[in-house]
Amino acid sequence: MAYDRTKPYNDLPPLPPDPEIENDIDILKKLVAASRALATVNSSTMRLPNPLMLVNTIALQEAKASTAIENIFTTEDALYKAVSDTLQEAKANVATKEVLRYREALWAGYQLIKDDGHIDLESIMGIFRQIKNTASGLRSPASLTVIQRGQSEFGSGEVIYTPPRGTGILEQLMDNLLSYLNDDKKYPTDPLLKMCFAHYQFEAIHPFPDGNGRTGRILNLLYLVHTGLLNQPVLYLSKYIIVNKDDYYYNLGVVTQRGLWKPWILYMLEAVEKTAQLTSQLIDSILAQMEATLAHAKGQIKWYNKEVNELIFSQPYIKPKLIGDQLNVTSRTTLTKYFNELVDAKILSPVKDGKELFYVNDDLIRILEG
Repeated sequence: MAYDRTKPYNDLPPLPPDPEIENDIDILKKLVAASRALATVNSSTMRLPNPLMLVNTIALQEAKASTAIENIFTTEDALYKAVSDTLQEAKANVATKEVLRYREALWAGYQLIKDDGHIDLESIMGIFRQIKNTASGLRSPASLTVIQRGQSEFGSGEVIYTPPRGTGILEQLMDNLLSYLNDDKKYPTDPLLKMCFAHYQFEAIHPFPDGNGRTGRILNLLYLVHTGLLNQPVLYLSKYIIVNKDDYYYNLGVVTQRGLWKPWILYMLEAVEKTAQLTSQLIDSILAQMEATLAHAKGQIKWYNKEVNELIFSQPYIKPKLIGDQLNVTSRTTLTKYFNELVDAKILSPVKDGKELFYVNDDLIRILEG
């Protein structure tokens, strides 16, 4: 039966696709390049004094970019302030909260998969629930879900895809997807290729009422960590997709409409390679700036040490309490004196937001936004 975008795609083929695609010479060449780039990211990450410091830097950038793909925008300023202070996070605008939920979903999913040792439907639903701040699960068989062109696009409102629908169909498709990801004996495909195949399949299944794109992009990172291709989920993949958004959706559609996997696989491997290179460059720049700042500060500030330097680079906006806790200093007068010294040494810049006073690491922001 010919594919009809206005009818539920219940004929979505299960994984794996034809194994011949894995032997395509162009795909194999690109697979080698992407794998090497990922290995470089891992080496760069291990050079960090605390790899988890990237939770508020590169992972936050990934969260912002991934939500922007869904046309959810927040300013860097609002985001950094919210991350640095729980009070600011509580009163953040809707878009900022969406980004922060993505980041929390990424790290909650990371911890869950590290603890459980596999990816299951419950962990994927947990990611979705965190992103959407909901208790719901898979789409109802009765839900008339369709994917339409956005209001800003030519032919807005036109149906471009209708995901599978019906009693037990989503469960069956998700079971096949998870079996494919977890059973390496039955499906001995290179894990990076598996991620490419599985990302298309997840988006085609469209298992949730909303938030499928963000959930799928988190799943990509977590699967790469699960298979050992990444040490930490810090690949800044969504930026590449934003820059090449039309190609992303076009190549998804080519698989659906014509069953052609090669353009999609090459696109995804290129995304991984370029993103891995960007992530490595970001880490290198952060490390170089950390070293330069430490050398500069130690020559001017007696109490400044390596641990304080790491804290200052853990997030772009710093509250005095963060440094106070590290140095075991509770005196407000002493903390004010310390931060005045940091400002005088041009290590941090003060920024007022109403009654709140933040201190900004301008060098870190320059690297992140460059």
